[in-house]
Amino acid sequence: MLSTSARQRRATIPLSNKSFDAIGLGRAVTHRCPMTMGGEEALLVLPNPTPRRGSFLYRFSDSDCELSPMSLSRKLSASEHQAEDLLVTPFAQVLQSLRSVRENYIALANISPAQSRRQSGSVVSATSPEDVTLKMEPRPPLAGDRYKKMVEETLSELEWCLEQLETIQTHKSVANMATSKFKRMLNRELDQFSESSRSGNEISEYIVNTFVDKQDFQLPVVNIEGPENDDEQSTALSGDCGVSDVTAQPDRREVNPGSSIDDVMPTYGIETEDEQQLCEIMETVDFWGMDVFRLYDVTGSRPLTVTAFTILKDREALKLLKISARTLFVYLSSVEDNYNQSNSYHNSIHAADVTQTSNYLLRLTSLQDIFTELELIATVVASAIHDVDHPGVTNQYIIDSGMELAVMYNDISVLENHHLAVAFTLLKEPGANIFEHLPTASYQTVRRMIIDIVLATDMSMHMSLLADLKTMVETQKITGSGMLHLDNYSDRIQVLKALVHCSDLSNPTKPLHLYRQWTERIMEEFFLQGDLERGNGLEISPMCDRLTASVEKSQVGFIDYIVHPLWETWGELVYPDCQDILDALEANRGWFQARIAAPFQGNQDNVLREEPNEEDDDDDDDDDEDEEETKETPHKKLWRR
Repeated sequence: MLSTSARQRRATIPLSNKSFDAIGLGRAVTHRCPMTMGGEEALLVLPNPTPRRGSFLYRFSDSDCELSPMSLSRKLSASEHQAEDLLVTPFAQVLQSLRSVRENYIALANISPAQSRRQSGSVVSATSPEDVTLKMEPRPPLAGDRYKKMVEETLSELEWCLEQLETIQTHKSVANMATSKFKRMLNRELDQFSESSRSGNEISEYIVNTFVDKQDFQLPVVNIEGPENDDEQSTALSGDCGVSDVTAQPDRREVNPGSSIDDVMPTYGIETEDEQQLCEIMETVDFWGMDVFRLYDVTGSRPLTVTAFTILKDREALKLLKISARTLFVYLSSVEDNYNQSNSYHNSIHAADVTQTSNYLLRLTSLQDIFTELELIATVVASAIHDVDHPGVTNQYIIDSGMELAVMYNDISVLENHHLAVAFTLLKEPGANIFEHLPTASYQTVRRMIIDIVLATDMSMHMSLLADLKTMVETQKITGSGMLHLDNYSDRIQVLKALVHCSDLSNPTKPLHLYRQWTERIMEEFFLQGDLERGNGLEISPMCDRLTASVEKSQVGFIDYIVHPLWETWGELVYPDCQDILDALEANRGWFQARIAAPFQGNQDNVLREEPNEEDDDDDDDDDEDEEETKETPHKKLWRR
């Protein structure tokens, strides 16, 4: 932990154009209000390394006006090691272009830049405009052709800026410019991907349906004559869809912390027959890639309770919230009880994984001393409850089926609103209100943060969240300050929403043996939804048809168009903390990519791990090779924070 003086000294170090240390500048956080952020600013140093630029966000079409004239010229002439100079968010590009126009004007007018009001990207203070004079200094004049070329370039750049600014819708933020652009780029990439095969088209449709907000697409034309089969329509809208309709009323089940009495609680909240194994697993709670599947077995299906209980205790939540260990345990147990363990994916194992992953990311060096203890606790709680009472089907399925939840929440982030309603309802259970001793203002702040974070886990918000984060990082970089000022609620919650969203989409970044299990689980849940849709006469959702889905191709597409751009941007924010994670992501993609071309026997392209076949020794050998490869991959190791 840096002392205050050390942090202040670090803040005055000039930032290199190529690299600087990614360390969070901050201060003691105990007495800061997470809403007003009075006192010292929360500063996050933005790195300017040679970052990874491998996602589709950095592939431009010369036929599109995605880049300004000067930026396009730089792109075409830049070598690979200069690629970090490229910006992809429109607002940051406009700022960069206007700075280029300014520099050209100074050169054309032969003005000394030292006398400009703007120095190093910031405005020089002055008592009045008359106090700042632009003095002419004798400099070699520009040659005729060079002068004419610079005039033309400057005019072209200025016209491009005007075109970009004229397209801004005044009722939307500048981040929406990046959202719209990223969606156009994604559509272009998916158009090419979908042409490769039938499975490519299905995967493209899945990505658009899941990760892009439907409000940005034209609604289909309604057939006013109605469907040809009235029975089919009544089935789709009746709510009889094979899934028990869920409400905001949680289950009430008996909570059993073992033989503990009063506030004497076991170290990890529960008692188990194999305390040694539990201790071994929980020693990795601050590591990347903790085995939550093993934790589920050891704890008797209580992975979320143990994980969240341990993390919140370590973060001194009991002291900050002024509650007993039993109160914390009762609430977390009640939350875990309301996860549907019959779901193969959206169960308490997934919740434990997201909670543990969020805890790891909150401990990154670059984020130290940035957030208050209350903000950290709110983030951990939001991670723990983000999928509570999930029915194992998607928002779109609930809407198409006419379920009560869709009506209750007007088709908007249906499941996410339901998760929040259940989680806050559980606080009303006897002995379960972990926030009961917080002052009203503090509780309202925590509640607001939890709501904002969980609503951001709606996957249809993915592109907007990615664009917001990218715009924030690039805009601060182009100003030349090299510091991300997190001195207001909007900016701080944006980083926390992105952090939990990354955790929710972290499966492909985990050690391969864990990633493969997650893939099998999510595909099985998809296939069960597809079976329901087939049985109820609904159109089968993309990637939910077990007869046609290609698991390997779906994972490669998922990584290329969703996970990689997100983690690439997050890695840029917290550089160099997550470089090992990006290495693991690339290695895992390579593993699935290698199996796309592998021959399959019959229709087995949706099977990742088959039972050994005694009649085929070669299959056994292949399985052994896969396991050996899993053990030998460098990203199998755990990284601690």
